[in-house]
Amino acid sequence: MRVSIIPARGGSKRIPRKNIKIFHGKPMIAYSIQAAQKSGLFDKIIVSTDDEEIAAIAREYGAEVPFIRPKELADDYAGTIPVIAHAIQILEEQGNIIDSACCIYATAPFIRSEDIIRAYNALITQNKSYSFPVTTFPFPIFRGVKRDEEGNIQMFFPEHFSTRSQDLEEAYHDTGQFYWGTCEAWLEGKPIFSDVATTIVLPRHLVQDIDTPEDWNRAELMYQLLHTV
Repeated sequence: MRVSIIPARGGSKRIPRKNIKIFHGKPMIAYSIQAAQKSGLFDKIIVSTDDEEIAAIAREYGAEVPFIRPKELADDYAGTIPVIAHAIQILEEQGNIIDSACCIYATAPFIRSEDIIRAYNALITQNKSYSFPVTTFPFPIFRGVKRDEEGNIQMFFPEHFSTRSQDLEEAYHDTGQFYWGTCEAWLEGKPIFSDVATTIVLPRHLVQDIDTPEDWNRAELMYQLLHTV
């Protein structure tokens, strides 16, 4: 059995009720649920939440909420792997036999079903524990600087001060949309950012982390541009 598990706690502070805030006409979490549905890969689409309002909206869009997440896994310090492992354990206790699970974040309005499918195929064909999308940094990370309170700067990699940008190695970062993983990997707590994982690459215009009001506004503008006919 393949399951999608969407973690969606109710305690977002920087953007209150972020998981169900209306984004271009529907709750943010709806985009993740609908992308999972459209992929056709999942036997179950589960939302793991501690919040009854989120649970109700998730059910309205066709997801299942077979349990309420315990408080100890719903604070600011709860990690993704323990939350997904907990959901898998509950599902297995209910009699489900799970081969793989895809953690899809609830605030990923640019997520595409074709990318979910592509990452799953990479997981299987490359026989990895995890598979997830990455994208390139828009500027070489080796030219990055840190800044103190007085405005003074220092390079993170001073050895590359004179290196041409085109000669620096390309760097990638996690898109923050979803992670495929085998049941074993989630339950054993294997690290995602390691050699047990493989990746697919997404263009930068399909990637937007949404943690602040500024992020939200930018995401709305990007979404509008992408969907303007």
